[in-house]
Amino acid sequence: MILFPAIDIKDGKCVRLTQGNYDQVNVYSDSPVTVAKDWEAQGAAYLHLVDLDGAKSGVSTNEPIIREIAQKVTLPIQVGGGIRSLQVVENYLSAGIDRVILGTAAIKDQSFLQTALSTFPHQVAVSIDARNGYVATDGWTKTSERKAIDLVKELEDLGLQTIVYTDILKDGMLKGPNFHELENLQAITSINIIASGGVTTIADIKQLAQMNLYGAIIGKALYDNSLPLEASLEAVKHAH
Repeated sequence: MILFPAIDIKDGKCVRLTQGNYDQVNVYSDSPVTVAKDWEAQGAAYLHLVDLDGAKSGVSTNEPIIREIAQKVTLPIQVGGGIRSLQVVENYLSAGIDRVILGTAAIKDQSFLQTALSTFPHQVAVSIDARNGYVATDGWTKTSERKAIDLVKELEDLGLQTIVYTDILKDGMLKGPNFHELENLQAITSINIIASGGVTTIADIKQLAQMNLYGAIIGKALYDNSLPLEASLEAVKHAH
């Protein structure tokens, strides 16, 4: 299982939101580039970057910083937030980003998703944000009547290989992931699942690794120093 340290970028700074609330912002660093280099130095194998301004507005305002991170670290990087056109997908991939994560746009505009998948089949993932098992869109501000499990099946039929699954009620709350929902998803799909939201303890990481998930994203617990990266990486190694 790959552990992805999360670097959430808002107004050019490394921040964390609580439960996706743009009014509850903790600034951890003025330099996302320095943060990325720190995670690389501590042994991270892959980075997860989110343009929070882009997620809300649909305009990738933090793209220059994300490009700089791609130049300054040697690790593979995946990026999400505000990627709503093929042009932005191409911009990121040409800048050295390894995987782009589509959110709201992919769920609302299937032709965009199909074009992105046919053009870059191995470099496109879709982010599914769920609240109580139902899909949330538009930077988490709206909840649809669509079950996350049904959406995953549809995406698999389109040829998607990777999803990032976030349980909004768990995100940034340090209460543990939604293992039950992740097990349900694992049971119905062979898509690579990256779990996001609520990863808090070494025990959480071991349990996710034992479920044979493709990856897990760690955010708040890393920045609060309650879950050191090196110990987390060790836990994954010894989980099997």
